[in-house]
Amino acid sequence: LLSSSSLVATNAARFRLLAGPDVKLMEMGLRRAQGPDGALSASKYSYVGAGFDYTSNVLAGKLYGIPVRGTIAHSFIMSFTSLEEVRPRVSLSPLAGGEAVDVPALAERWLRRVCEVLRTPPEKANRGELAAFVSYAVTFPRDFQGLLDTYCVRRSGLPNFCAVALALHQLGYRAIGVRLDSGDLARQSKEIRQMLRACGAQFQVPWLETVPIAVSNDISEQSLEEFSREGSEIDMIGVGTNLVTCPLQPSLGCVYKLVEVNGFPCLKLTEDEEKMTIPGAKTIYRLYDAAGHPFMDLMALEEEPSPSAGQELEVRVLGQLGETSKVLPTAVEPLHRTYFRDGQV
Repeated sequence: LLSSSSLVATNAARFRLLAGPDVKLMEMGLRRAQGPDGALSASKYSYVGAGFDYTSNVLAGKLYGIPVRGTIAHSFIMSFTSLEEVRPRVSLSPLAGGEAVDVPALAERWLRRVCEVLRTPPEKANRGELAAFVSYAVTFPRDFQGLLDTYCVRRSGLPNFCAVALALHQLGYRAIGVRLDSGDLARQSKEIRQMLRACGAQFQVPWLETVPIAVSNDISEQSLEEFSREGSEIDMIGVGTNLVTCPLQPSLGCVYKLVEVNGFPCLKLTEDEEKMTIPGAKTIYRLYDAAGHPFMDLMALEEEPSPSAGQELEVRVLGQLGETSKVLPTAVEPLHRTYFRDGQV
């Protein structure tokens, strides 16, 4: 319960630090986690670790109250071949009320106009993809998100998305975003943003210019570093395998050793110095320097007086217990807080 959860929560926090405070992070590692229970744990602790905003794991959302987000699958888009498959069943009433509208016909009309703005041939836009977008949008008109890279982002995915998004807009609804799942994600995000701005300006639909761009595809810490270095228009990042399986450190060296029983300290002696215990119940303080940066975590016995800012301390470094050194913290933060004692909150 402690080791695995701490590992995932820490991994999630590392992704958050690299992504920055503004980018939304979605955990989507269900299929790669070690078993269904492992997947639930990973979903929970990536959220608990203050790293991630959403999960694609619907059961985790139900059990733990984590906000759930998802998107269209490539297989869903590939299951459609033409608009004939959705006619004449797909119609949608305007948000303000009124007679239902034939969405496939409306989307086709918008597609021709969008292709003119984006300077791409309308015949290159895959009609099966358009049918999938239409079908999804009519089912979830308030939550339509387009997966753009099933065929060709520039010639098919983006024109089809804009056509359906503008059809929804005409009926009073608003699409919530697009997703990329392959290729140079940073570069593509910038190109897509340019094209969304062109369509939004041409058709006087300001929200289309700022539609959130989500990315996925084996995202790692290195991926986030590259996004930051290259610059991007990415608003949301979905992380799966490299979050829930913690490949950079598959296990956390969490070990239980007894240090006190009923108020009496215990000491484990061994030839391996790292495995020797320091007896007595302890508490932890984080020490900060004059620049406000933490420079040391100080472990002390519970009964010892708490260190204070500006007080010179004589300390011993783990692994060098025979030597002492002096430090002068400008601020002290207690890290250990007791929430349960003797079975009571």
